[in-house]
Amino acid sequence: MRVLVIGGNGFIGSSLVEKLRDSGHGVRVLDPGPPRADMDWTDVDYRLGSLSDTRVLTEAAEEMGCVFHLASSTVPGTSNQDPVADVESNLVGTLRLVQAMGHASVRRLVFFSSGGTVYGHPQQLPVPETHPLQPISSYGVVKVAIEKYLMMYHRLGVLDPLVLRPSNPYGPRQSTSGVQGAIGAFLGRAMVDDGVKIWGDGETVRDYIYVDDLVDFAAGAGLSGDCGIYNAGSGMGCSLNGLCELIREITDRSMPAQYLPSRDFDVSRIVLDISAASSRFGWVPKTSLPVGIARTWQALQSRQFS
Repeated sequence: MRVLVIGGNGFIGSSLVEKLRDSGHGVRVLDPGPPRADMDWTDVDYRLGSLSDTRVLTEAAEEMGCVFHLASSTVPGTSNQDPVADVESNLVGTLRLVQAMGHASVRRLVFFSSGGTVYGHPQQLPVPETHPLQPISSYGVVKVAIEKYLMMYHRLGVLDPLVLRPSNPYGPRQSTSGVQGAIGAFLGRAMVDDGVKIWGDGETVRDYIYVDDLVDFAAGAGLSGDCGIYNAGSGMGCSLNGLCELIREITDRSMPAQYLPSRDFDVSRIVLDISAASSRFGWVPKTSLPVGIARTWQALQSRQFS
């Protein structure tokens, strides 16, 4: 199948591109940035562009059998600073994409939502897909709005959408800047033998999924033709304090922690129920947290000394 990956130059997107290409699919990428240097782009049709131009989107979608939408201009920690920009770039941009897909006669859309933000403060753990959607950040609100639009278009017979709600992905190629992703940020500080900053008391719990497990699920479920909404996580939680201890053991770095006041857009605990994905697609994440962190650490070291 020929597939379009919007946001294919990102951390998750580039891994998905590799997975799809190596599985024999024809892959086209649409991304606003130039191709990243730590990726082999052989046999990938790479195009520069964003969700802001319907004509560019239509041309990119032409002759595609499936569109994977991973692009986002915000992260949870920045979205509340400018909700108008969040809505304009991400929600309106996705509606442009749907319009462009209509022009190109493409129905299949796989959207990467957020299992970490759409539920808000969980009423139960692990959190199933049927849990009320009560996001506490603009990032989560916009993700929910996009989901609602896609399901509306499904009911109208316009789209065949699949919505994935990933937990907290991590792995090689993840940024270590600290903008998003605790594991990437902590390993980045470990690389320079420095300490980390933790918002709150460190007992915040998150569900971490290794990127290879996520893209295996996304590729398989995405190309299955099934529609619906599915969580994609590990099904297990780890606190930030526990994560620090694990990274100290793996990296053999002291990595002292500085505790800062908690943030009002952070939920205290989130672990996803992945039984629906396992039941429907036979998918189970294969990579344990210690193994995934060790692989990510090795990749960072290889990149530093290459």
